[in-house]
Amino acid sequence: MVRNLVLWVIIALVLMLVFQQFGANTSATNEIEYSRFLRAVKSGKVTELVIDQQNSTVRGEMLDGTLFLTYSPETDNNALLSLLEKHGVEFEASRPDQQGVLMHIFISWFPMLLLIAVWIFFMRQMQGGAGGRGALSFGKSRARLLGDEQVRITFNDVAGVDEAKEEGVELVE
Repeated sequence: MVRNLVLWVIIALVLMLVFQQFGANTSATNEIEYSRFLRAVKSGKVTELVIDQQNSTVRGEMLDGTLFLTYSPETDNNALLSLLEKHGVEFEASRPDQQGVLMHIFISWFPMLLLIAVWIFFMRQMQGGAGGRGALSFGKSRARLLGDEQVRITFNDVAGVDEAKEEGVELVE
């Protein structure tokens, strides 16, 4: 029982870590409209930016220290870059995430492997593993054939039981 409980706790922790790793990154940023962002750049209120072309997002910081996030509708950011240079905003472009082949294989095959592992686990539980006590063992007889030398019950074992005495008398007759 304890082993199964520990196993389920470990599985839950791994799943929580996976979902936390690949889940949405929620930080304390205010989401603003792109037009408001452009007005803030033109008025000199934006100090620095990070442009993520892979997700088409722009994260930055205002003069008062507030963080913001906006989504860039432009596919070609040349106009935005010239506007940022003109108003003296420091910016950088984030490098696209490059996952290794091993990580890509793990991410794409992990759900399938997890389903197969759960299926195997439940099938072993239903069959009862090595004990034969599972759900599919209802048709199997557990009766054993005993020889004469294995029967150890005597009349002294059933002494005092009236029904057993009567059956013994009937057998003798």
